[in-house]
Amino acid sequence: MSEASSVASSSVWFLQSRGARIAVRDWAPPALVPPRGVVVLVHGLGEHSGRYEALARQLVSWGFVVRGYDHYGHGRSDGPRGGLDHEARLVDDLALVLNDTITRTEIGVPLILLGHSLGGLVAANAVARERAKVDALVLSSPALDPGLSGFQKMLLGTLPRIVPNLRVDNGLKLQYLSHDASVIEAYRSDPLCHRKVAARLARFIADAGAETLQKAARWSTPTLLLWAGDDHLVSPAGSRGFAAAAPKNVVRAREFETLYHELFNETPALAEPVLGALRHWLDARHPHEVSAPIPVIA
Repeated sequence: MSEASSVASSSVWFLQSRGARIAVRDWAPPALVPPRGVVVLVHGLGEHSGRYEALARQLVSWGFVVRGYDHYGHGRSDGPRGGLDHEARLVDDLALVLNDTITRTEIGVPLILLGHSLGGLVAANAVARERAKVDALVLSSPALDPGLSGFQKMLLGTLPRIVPNLRVDNGLKLQYLSHDASVIEAYRSDPLCHRKVAARLARFIADAGAETLQKAARWSTPTLLLWAGDDHLVSPAGSRGFAAAAPKNVVRAREFETLYHELFNETPALAEPVLGALRHWLDARHPHEVSAPIPVIA
């Protein structure tokens, strides 16, 4: 990603949402050039927006302004780690970030939503519920099917009602994040990453995935769906099912059979075709010729 080396990340700032501070991070090109669009990044379970520095820089080098934020209970945002104070919190916070982004962006500049894992689920569910009005959607290994066992499903039917704030280990198998050992080590040593998930959050993941899959056949938002075929953190069956049900002229789907969960954080050789697929799709949908001035979203 050498072409992105000159891009600077802005400092973190905060939005207020239901009495909680939600950390927001922006990346923009160093020069005032017309943007191709604004990409809003939505991260996965246990991590934070700062882990998307390399992807954000790559997107900026392609001509996009990029915004990321930390979910409630994650990164620099408020809330107990892995907690969820309301079942609609994650979708509501995404809608808040999108609305703020829209108010700071020139009319006519495309708004693109890119979500990974839990973030992919939140993004897709927000679109399914018509809470996210975006021009395009990119899903990376979305948690449409968390791959729960029968016993886990039974627990989810009980625990959220009795102890919704009970937080347990999230069970993520970090050795299967990426084939790049440095990515795994960086995750393990990152103080802003955690291993907790509350019963209410687990219930949201299960329910939102099922709801989103049910609406796949009526999907109308242009979507690029990318997933790892050798995923041990979420079940690839969710993405396969969505791709099979969704209109083929709306959803472009591609499985990377041998890759692990974090497609964009794989080794350079493995990540290259993933980035290529993303760039090809963005080039086709949102070429460089945009007449509006660059949006200021910081």
